[in-house]
Amino acid sequence: MDRLLYEHSLSYKGYLIIPFVFGKAGNHEIYSYKLLSEIGYKSRFHKAENPAGIYGSSINNILEIAKEHIDKNLEFVSEGDYFQHRYIYRNNLIIVYRETDKYFYDHYPPDSLNNIAAPKIFTSEYECLSWIKQGLDGLHVRRR
Repeated sequence: MDRLLYEHSLSYKGYLIIPFVFGKAGNHEIYSYKLLSEIGYKSRFHKAENPAGIYGSSINNILEIAKEHIDKNLEFVSEGDYFQHRYIYRNNLIIVYRETDKYFYDHYPPDSLNNIAAPKIFTSEYECLSWIKQGLDGLHVRRR
């Protein structure tokens, strides 16, 4: 797996479906997916890799496979779209969420679903995103 294709992720019924290239067969890419759940570890599918056990021939195909699996194995009813405010920056996934007047975030690197967010509270979504971008830009400069 080169990286998770966050830019092709799909929010569906309380889950975020994240495709990735599983491998190649000749000149054709084989796709798989990972899931994040809005209820976190309360879901047996949180951070699961391809719980359907079926692979796809395209990004759209694997997204349909994942949606069908979620429909058949629905664990909870989502109240909204937890993953609505998600951003991709330098191939990192950032999910911003609000509780009362405070903003928090989850941050996943390009190659894993390990949340590396700092325990920090922000007063706006803009402040949160600016802080994350500044950190990622600084990390990028240091790696050069």
